[in-house]
Amino acid sequence: MAAATTMQWAPHDYQLLAKQDAYRAMEAELKKLFDTAPQDDPVKKETLQKDFEGFKKLFTRFLQEKSPHINWEKIQPLHEGAVLPYADISQRELTPEICSNLLSKLVVLKLNGGLGTSMGCKGPKSLISVRSGLTFLDLTVQQIEDLNRRYNSEVPLVLMNSFNTDEDTEKILRKYKSCQVKIFTFNQSRYPRINKESLLPIATDVSDSNLEAWYPPGHGDTYKAFAESGLLEQFIKEGKEFVFVSNIDNLGATVDFSILNHMVNPPNGPMSEYVMEVTDKTRADVKGGTLVGYEDKLRLLEIAQVHKDHVDEFKSVTKFNKDSKFFCRFFNTNNLWMKLSAMKRLVDKNELDMEVIVNNKTLGDGLGVIQLETAVGAAIKNFDNAIGVNVPRSRFLPVKKTSDLLLVMSNLYDMDNGFLDMSAKRQFKTVPLVKLGSHFEKVQEFLRRFENIPDMLELDHLTVSGDVTFGKDVSLKGTVIIVAEHGNRINIPPGAVLENKIVSGNLRILDH
Repeated sequence: MAAATTMQWAPHDYQLLAKQDAYRAMEAELKKLFDTAPQDDPVKKETLQKDFEGFKKLFTRFLQEKSPHINWEKIQPLHEGAVLPYADISQRELTPEICSNLLSKLVVLKLNGGLGTSMGCKGPKSLISVRSGLTFLDLTVQQIEDLNRRYNSEVPLVLMNSFNTDEDTEKILRKYKSCQVKIFTFNQSRYPRINKESLLPIATDVSDSNLEAWYPPGHGDTYKAFAESGLLEQFIKEGKEFVFVSNIDNLGATVDFSILNHMVNPPNGPMSEYVMEVTDKTRADVKGGTLVGYEDKLRLLEIAQVHKDHVDEFKSVTKFNKDSKFFCRFFNTNNLWMKLSAMKRLVDKNELDMEVIVNNKTLGDGLGVIQLETAVGAAIKNFDNAIGVNVPRSRFLPVKKTSDLLLVMSNLYDMDNGFLDMSAKRQFKTVPLVKLGSHFEKVQEFLRRFENIPDMLELDHLTVSGDVTFGKDVSLKGTVIIVAEHGNRINIPPGAVLENKIVSGNLRILDH
């Protein structure tokens, strides 16, 4: 293994000795793990060495962190122009020639490291069927292919996989060989989970025999992993200038010409190296990260960084009183636009500074572990002239639960070449609030409970709890609440129209 990283400690640290001991113990355990790597696989050893070096830097910062909380008194109001309304940047003319030129500079990068386990599925989440038998990945490829055909462009699609998703994703990519999209992949790092009590790795070797002992360290790893893959430098040499990064399960995260044009051709002032899409908060988004001014920089503030005394203020969706430090009316969608050369500069100079996220987990055997992670949006403060753009809610359409899946499978949305748009037949362009109970948590069980997806064009709010099934051609309107009490089952009959109704355990239908 390469020479050990030297740990720099702040002077007069009252826990200095304990921290130094923890670091030395970690370093010794990592060396033992490294020595278990196959001697005849130099590529794996090189990857492992890079991963361990990155992990040690993160572990060092974790030990040196005095408090995970931001200094509330240092928060500053956002300066004028820090967050632009989408309407202001979408008024410029975009001819087919302009669009084609914009696309010639673009790379699309999707974060594809997550599994579908929370929805009861095995393998990568991107391979879950979400609409008309098409997966997240199918829809993404269709979108990019449509752009390339329409504008005679060559926008590449890049997938950042994790060790959890890489093998299955690579197998599926074969089916896209005839598509007009060049697809590239790279893997983010693989870090060892830490025993919460001993602060040592729980892994005993680096084989794949115990994958539960390892984890992908959050999407903040994008910058380092993208650069180390060689793709960042390759795209720059090919003349690409910007990258659009987003979660693959956000079906609203499509290429937006107005935002790209604002970056490529700034109307006034210097070019923005980084644009974060934010959208207005609802009560369902109160925990989402927001942008604040901090030390004269734009900064992403996550709820984990907020002291308990200020959490209520952070979560508020109404305007604060005159003593409030800021107005958190929007949150980060994780749709991010960056200048490739700026990303390379920051990686090369080791100038990326992202807050360490301490993610506490409990494994199946009850063991408490720690995952040290970073968030890709936290690097906004490191880029020059970074801004936010307050985009329509339609650009944030994540599928995290089966309640989200029900929405995107329904007639609320029309689909064309992988793009989902709110149906013109819906009078109000807001998304209904849908809450499905535990009987609907897993995808297969969820699908079994619907003979087909109900008509939801006029739905405002749906709550379903208990053992409930839906017959064919059901229509849901207004506010509908269906509650099957324990031991009871409710079968909504075919063709039923429920408008502002409460359906109880004995199938009494009441006006709401």
